[in-house]
Amino acid sequence: MAAGGVSADGGDIMRYAEYSPKTNARSDAEIDRRLGQTLIAVGLGVAAAGFAGRYAFQLWKPLGQVFSETVKKMPTSAFSAYYKGGFEQKMSKREASLILGISPASTKAKVREAHRRVMVLNHPDKGGSPFLAAKINEAKDLLDKETRR
Repeated sequence: MAAGGVSADGGDIMRYAEYSPKTNARSDAEIDRRLGQTLIAVGLGVAAAGFAGRYAFQLWKPLGQVFSETVKKMPTSAFSAYYKGGFEQKMSKREASLILGISPASTKAKVREAHRRVMVLNHPDKGGSPFLAAKINEAKDLLDKETRR
């Protein structure tokens, strides 16, 4: 064999070796058998995941019931920014401060500012309720009377 990959007869056997057909090519039967094994393995994996998920749901079902019962016992007002419930018969300082959205120990200036802010939003001339306007005024009067600052 001469240098450069040329055989004695002048052919380029070595140069085009990568393009020659491979002698150990897999037969169609072997490819089908390997594909079948892969599909069976994937199917068994999916089935195992399904059974594991079913078992986990059955195991956690009592825990889910305990969790839902605990959530039902929690007061809904804990998750709301608004005060739940109606008005008391006689307005208290607490209720008045809730209506105006201020602290019960606020100064007169803060009471007047809060009254003005809430009243602008709920004035009967602007489409607000006369009942709510009366409650807002009652809250202002009660907090003005009790604060002497």
